[in-house]
Amino acid sequence: MSLGMITIALVEDDKELAEWISDYLLAKNYQVSIYHDGQQALNAFNSALPDLIILDGMLPSMDGLEICKQLRMRSGVPIIMLTARDEEIDEILGLEMGADDYITKPVRGRLLESRIKSLLRRTKVAVTSVAPEQIALGALEICKSDLSVHLHGVSMKLSSKEFEVLWLLAQNAGRVVSREILSQQLRGFDYDGFDRTIDLRISRLRKKLLDDATEPYKIKTIWGKGYLLATEVWQ
Repeated sequence: MSLGMITIALVEDDKELAEWISDYLLAKNYQVSIYHDGQQALNAFNSALPDLIILDGMLPSMDGLEICKQLRMRSGVPIIMLTARDEEIDEILGLEMGADDYITKPVRGRLLESRIKSLLRRTKVAVTSVAPEQIALGALEICKSDLSVHLHGVSMKLSSKEFEVLWLLAQNAGRVVSREILSQQLRGFDYDGFDRTIDLRISRLRKKLLDDATEPYKIKTIWGKGYLLATEVWQ
């Protein structure tokens, strides 16, 4: 994270909306750069990254999902996706491409600011954390410093978001971690009973860890309570 004023890049082709968001954030003492074209924004990010990116899904030259995908190949910069439609498919696509959060238009200033602050706090915590760097559960080895996971000596290719879930569950291995805690720790706000983000990450994580899709026994669902990473099944 840069020193001094927080830098935010706003990639939005609706000029009126972009100006409104920019004015709102400037009034909150953020430094804002506006891009109306997807390729132009990506070129700028290849030179220097801001502290946080607000990214529209539909853009000229290159859409927001592709920009998000390319950025995630080399950076963990916080990304908030903007979507014009309140449809689950938009949310899932954005999250699968690596976005940290999403907001449905019309944008509400206070909500946007709340999500920005939450993501920036999480980024700061991730940078300054002094928690143990490695966890081993039998044949499952997890290393936080390089986000690596090995099962029986074989490297598992996890996204940063999937790793975050696994790391939190591993820190509490053998104990139930509620959806509320998962949402607060990984998303930065309380679980509302409808958000499927955590469930989606758990589902993808199970597949990669070769869990049983119909009766999971490695990452167990404890109905009405949350999820539990088993300790005795990794031999």
